[in-house]
Amino acid sequence: MKKVLPGFALAIAIAIVATWLESILPIHVIGSSVLAMFIGMLMRPYTVEIESVQPGIAFTGKKILKFAIVLLGASLNLTIVLEVGGQTIVILIFTLLTAFLGGALLGKWMGINSKLTIMIAAGTGICGGSAIAALSPVIDAEDKDISYAISATILFDMVMIILYPIMGRALALSDKVFGYWSGTSVNDTSSVVATSFAFSEAAGEIATMVKLTRTLAIIPTVLIFSYIYFKKNRKNKQVREKVQLNTLFPWFIIFFIGMAALNSFGLITASQADILKGISRFLMVAALAAIGLKTDIRAIRKTGIKPFIFANVLSLLVVVVSIAVILLQESL
Repeated sequence: MKKVLPGFALAIAIAIVATWLESILPIHVIGSSVLAMFIGMLMRPYTVEIESVQPGIAFTGKKILKFAIVLLGASLNLTIVLEVGGQTIVILIFTLLTAFLGGALLGKWMGINSKLTIMIAAGTGICGGSAIAALSPVIDAEDKDISYAISATILFDMVMIILYPIMGRALALSDKVFGYWSGTSVNDTSSVVATSFAFSEAAGEIATMVKLTRTLAIIPTVLIFSYIYFKKNRKNKQVREKVQLNTLFPWFIIFFIGMAALNSFGLITASQADILKGISRFLMVAALAAIGLKTDIRAIRKTGIKPFIFANVLSLLVVVVSIAVILLQESL
């Protein structure tokens, strides 16, 4: 506790500041998680030489992040799928295939490392920073790649918050169509809310429900990549000599799914789910602050512009595929 407390306290302090900044912004263009990460990155040059905070920063960026993800499961309810209906599922199948399969092909063609490709695809296809944060410990991603992926997806969202309502009105979309479109193609939850309610209240209500359904895709995604990473490292002799195989499997994902199951079966009340979601959200803000404190901006610069171009092209593909599938469903 003595070793991790100073760094953990620093991350918590940044999280408090970021949460306050988000609350005073007139429009929720950027969430507290991203603000905390950016603040951490800006503070890194002043903290990198302070040895006393380093263990706590590492602890918060890894262990607390996993704990926050476990608590996030309490806010996921599988019955939401039944409430929204099959239309969302069909759209999600196409957008997720576009994000992951299209992303894999495009990333390979552009020469982008596989872990950064996976995180950008998850952020684009599922739910921005939350999906990236959930996948990062599973694939053992580097801090600079986590920061890059989150930054790239949130910058796209900031532009879409302005353009989406304009495009929706130009295309004369109904509230229903716009709600499904923004809910399945805008990345971060706060961005979905800002975008859809800017169009209309009805569109906002639909988009919020659709986004909650889309968030459930975290569960199969982390399971699939957990299995892939586990099998890959199981065959790696060097890893096998250093680490026992049972430590390679990300067990926190099991607890994450267990929390979602408890909520789905009604064993967690709505008020309890809200409390756990609030704790999860704040701890994730602190974890991303820690990741920011460990991220060297110079390392991100060395990554280059190509991943940023990749993220925007992939996001645009998801936008086009989403509206195409929705309009096709409406015409049938």
